[in-house]
Amino acid sequence: MVDVFEQVEEELRSDRYKRLARTWLPVAGGVLLVALIAALSFWGWDSWQTSKADKASVAYDRGLESLEAGNPVGADAAFIQAAKDGNGAYRSMALAQRAGIALAANRVPEAIEHLDAAAKASSDPLLSDPAAYKAALLAMDSETLEQIEARLAPLIKEGRPMNAFALEAQAMARLQHGKTAEAREALVLLKNGLDTPPIVAQRADLAIASIDAGAGANLAAIVRAQAAIPVAAPAPAASAPAPGAPAAPARP
Repeated sequence: MVDVFEQVEEELRSDRYKRLARTWLPVAGGVLLVALIAALSFWGWDSWQTSKADKASVAYDRGLESLEAGNPVGADAAFIQAAKDGNGAYRSMALAQRAGIALAANRVPEAIEHLDAAAKASSDPLLSDPAAYKAALLAMDSETLEQIEARLAPLIKEGRPMNAFALEAQAMARLQHGKTAEAREALVLLKNGLDTPPIVAQRADLAIASIDAGAGANLAAIVRAQAAIPVAAPAPAASAPAPGAPAAPARP
């Protein structure tokens, strides 16, 4: 009798396992299939991104070589390809280089357009902010004070890499539009700022002295002249120094 009960219990267990298998095996198989597809998709996407980065690197190097050889047309074509194939960093650097080529040919509106696109191409402030800063300098002669201040507003925020340079540009834009008192006040704050780079603090001090001597009208033009400095050629890597980093303008 005991054997009969054990046999019945074993058969019940067997039926239960079969029902569980019929219920959950398709689910488990589906989960494994989805995981396999996701893994293959990620591998394919990663391989594609790597391939694009390699193509962008080659194109960017070709653009730099063309610039060195005095071939801006060939350089521009190469940077177009780098911007098309590259990630955000390569797009930003390539567009900044295109801006430099346009600026060298005195195509200022085109240069501003490329710099605006370069600023939007990368989420890294080390790449985006210098491009946005340089665009603001170039736009000083064609846009209103409100437009220039709107361009500079994101760059002025605490902790942004171009904070001090953007504050200086804002002061010069105000000076250009006749807001001498506001410009001087901003320059004093910049001069005394603990985080202000020494070169910017020195320029602020000189600018304040020029304003006090009645020669402040020339300062904005001096700072804007900085925008005509050719774009520096960074190393072709995502962590390369940002193109268009500001250089010290001539002293008044």
